[in-house]
Amino acid sequence: MANVYCLNPIADVGMNLLPQSCQVTDTMDNADAVLVRSAQMHDLELPESLLCIARAGAGVNNIPLNACAEKGIVVFNTPGANANGVKELVMAGLLFASRDIIGGANWVQENKNDSAIAKTTEKAKKAFAGCEVKGKKLGVIGLGAIGVLVANAAHDLGMDVYGCDPYLSIQNAVRLSRYVNIVKDNDEIFSQCDYITLHVPALDSTKGMINASAFEKMKDGVVILNFARDLLVNDTDMAAALASGKVRRYVSDFPNPAVANMPGAVVLPHLGASTEESEDNCAVMAVKQIADYLENGNIVNSVNYPACTLGNLHKPARICVAHYNKPNVISQFTTICGNAGVNISDMVSKSRGDYAYAMFDVESPISEDFEHKIAAMDNIIKVRIINGPEK
Repeated sequence: MANVYCLNPIADVGMNLLPQSCQVTDTMDNADAVLVRSAQMHDLELPESLLCIARAGAGVNNIPLNACAEKGIVVFNTPGANANGVKELVMAGLLFASRDIIGGANWVQENKNDSAIAKTTEKAKKAFAGCEVKGKKLGVIGLGAIGVLVANAAHDLGMDVYGCDPYLSIQNAVRLSRYVNIVKDNDEIFSQCDYITLHVPALDSTKGMINASAFEKMKDGVVILNFARDLLVNDTDMAAALASGKVRRYVSDFPNPAVANMPGAVVLPHLGASTEESEDNCAVMAVKQIADYLENGNIVNSVNYPACTLGNLHKPARICVAHYNKPNVISQFTTICGNAGVNISDMVSKSRGDYAYAMFDVESPISEDFEHKIAAMDNIIKVRIINGPEK
């Protein structure tokens, strides 16, 4: 029986999908799998029993990915599960930035006791006048699951949409409207677009990408939308750009003391994926991923190990090996199998950076001694033996 621990509440629609081979535990001490949303894991002591972590969401900044990889702990996320919820809020942010809707609503509340408010409104509303987005240029930096939906929706609003993503996948390229203009680098978006929306992960190459240097390349009065990661924007440079008028409005879903006090910023309390539908979708995907990994050893949507699958286990045993991406690991393994008379019926091996993962379906049960021989091989991180269904 595999132990599953939840660091955050996970929607019942997902938890109800746990197979009978799994049980929810109230402690992480002996957990085989952990489900998490936003809880910070960097300072947690991870148990030796832990096999996998599933983040019910896309971002994994709260999980120590390298430390997990070094221990053979596979980390999953749920890309696309909350994409529609975020897309809808981005479009709302686009309209908030174009029409001072929030300022107007606040004015009404501040003057709600004015008996002549209907008349006063006609004089006051010009302070909240804005512009229409139709015909304006929107730059979408990052064309993943969310970025593609935003680009398509903006086109439907009549915007001239530009997109940039050097890592655009075939799957997302197919989903992208043919009317979206693909550009080669962010500088083209900076120089051409009236609105710029960010949809990239927080990597060393993207942290602080919206800074003084980027602002110099942008149009005066540009609008920046950040529903991706707070670390993408240099707060000090953004405050200066707002004060000078270079940036007309900054819409962020990530409040911190600096952004919350910036004149010209519209700051939301991290509402991007905070819908019932998004939380349900993320929970379902996360639970399915850990169940498949625990029962079959398959890896789908991992952020620290390669995608690798052999489907459902039907053979007497499946050997799953997490190892460093070094030469001769597979040949060492097959030699041990040959010497032990273990026949391999199917196998798959994938690598990702410094790490690799291999799966072998074999025609006979695996002894403890055989498992120890594999674990003693060079460059091995973790070995799992999954027994097949009883005949």
